[in-house]
Amino acid sequence: MIEASQIAEVLASAERDRKELSPFTDEHPDLDLETAYDAQWAGIERRRAAGERLVGAKLGLTSTAKQRVMNVDAPLYGWVTDRMLLPYGEPVELSRFIHPRVEPEIAFLLGRTVAAPATVTSVLAATEAVFAAVDVLDSRYENFRFQLPDVVADNASAAGFLLGPRAVPPADLDLRLLGCVLRADGAVAATAAGAAVMGHPAASVAWLVNRLAERGQTLDAGMLVFSGGLTEPVPLQVGVSVTAEIDQLGTIEVYAS
Repeated sequence: MIEASQIAEVLASAERDRKELSPFTDEHPDLDLETAYDAQWAGIERRRAAGERLVGAKLGLTSTAKQRVMNVDAPLYGWVTDRMLLPYGEPVELSRFIHPRVEPEIAFLLGRTVAAPATVTSVLAATEAVFAAVDVLDSRYENFRFQLPDVVADNASAAGFLLGPRAVPPADLDLRLLGCVLRADGAVAATAAGAAVMGHPAASVAWLVNRLAERGQTLDAGMLVFSGGLTEPVPLQVGVSVTAEIDQLGTIEVYAS
């Protein structure tokens, strides 16, 4: 079976050169999930060695519909570095990406470390604030074609993230009921509510805390956690404005240059 370090090196080159790859599972159908997570972490270590700083984590496949498509019964996760955080209100440079898509999310800013076993209640108690957010996805695989180990190794398609300007204490909200509208050039592309993410966005964060504990890792104070897409993503293209509006958390406009 292919080594995790090899996978990380190939993916890093693909991202740097903006070159699409065939999924590793095409030639290595025995690639397992733990090796994929090892490759993901090896990729993060490469970033840190290059000067990037780990600032949080992201979740994917947090909806039942998406899990059905991938034939899985649990989410996946990736890591976020400071270089992935994009400035609010400024155009997104498409030259950084291969074929980006955007989806709206609810992001959690942790005020303290969340210990395992975590629950919705313990996550909310540890959360300093929540934000409207946008996840800019950019798979390194051609046409977003991959199996679960491929996308895990590719850091859950992490590429860029935008945080809305409004920080709200979670005690002031029922995150399950927050409505979300995603628009492309003003036309409604999708709608959802916070409950689209595992019944409660904090449930995905709790799942992540417990999954990381199995690998001896934690979510610490000051980290951002992007809890998973509320809707299906839409392509990010020059000349098309995408807006994500989440009740009580505000609106983020994304446009490309």
